[in-house]
Amino acid sequence: MPKIGMEPIRKRQLIEATIASIHAYGFADTTIATISREAGVSPGIIHHYFGGKGALLAATMQALLIEWRSYVVAALRAADGPKARIEAIIDASFAERQFQPQVIVTWLAFWGQAPHDAMLMRLQRLYANRLKSNLRYDLRRLVAPSRVDGATLGLAALIDGLWLSCALGHPGLGAEAARKLAKDYLHRQLAEKVDGELA
Repeated sequence: MPKIGMEPIRKRQLIEATIASIHAYGFADTTIATISREAGVSPGIIHHYFGGKGALLAATMQALLIEWRSYVVAALRAADGPKARIEAIIDASFAERQFQPQVIVTWLAFWGQAPHDAMLMRLQRLYANRLKSNLRYDLRRLVAPSRVDGATLGLAALIDGLWLSCALGHPGLGAEAARKLAKDYLHRQLAEKVDGELA
C-alpha cells in the first residue's frame, strides 16, 4: 500500500526519469523499462500511477508546460506596464531551466512527435495559444488594431524559432542573445506605431 502523500512525489520522480531517459536513449527508444531503470523502480509502479507509456509521456510534457507557465506568471506579476509585460514573457521563454540539456532534448522530442500523437498535439496547441494570448493582451495596448494579429504571430514565431535555434546549438546564439533579438523585434513593432502616428 503506497504511503499517504507519496503519489505527487512518485509521479514527479517518474517524470524526471522520463526526461532523463529521452535524453539518454531518444524518444523512440524510451520505454517503460528504460524509465523504470532511471527512476530505480519496478515497471509496475509506472503502470500503477500512469497506466502506460503514453500517459506518462503526456504527463511529462504537461509538467514542462506547467513549469513554463509558472515562469511566465511570475515574470508578469513583477512587470509594470504592457511593454514590460511582453519583455517579461520573452525573458520567461528563455529561462535557464528550459536550456538544461535533458530538457532541451525532451522538448525537441515532444515537438517532433506531436503531429503523430493527438494528446501531445493538444498540449502543443495549448502552449501556442497561451503564448499568443499573453502577447496579444498587451500588444493591443501598444500597436494599431490592424497590426495586433501580425505583431502577435510574428513575435510568437520568433520566440519559438529562436528557442529552436538555441536548442540546436546555433553558433553565437544563446539565451541572452535570443532575448535581445526578440526584444529588438518588439521595439521595432512599437516604433512603427510611433512613426505612423507622426506621419
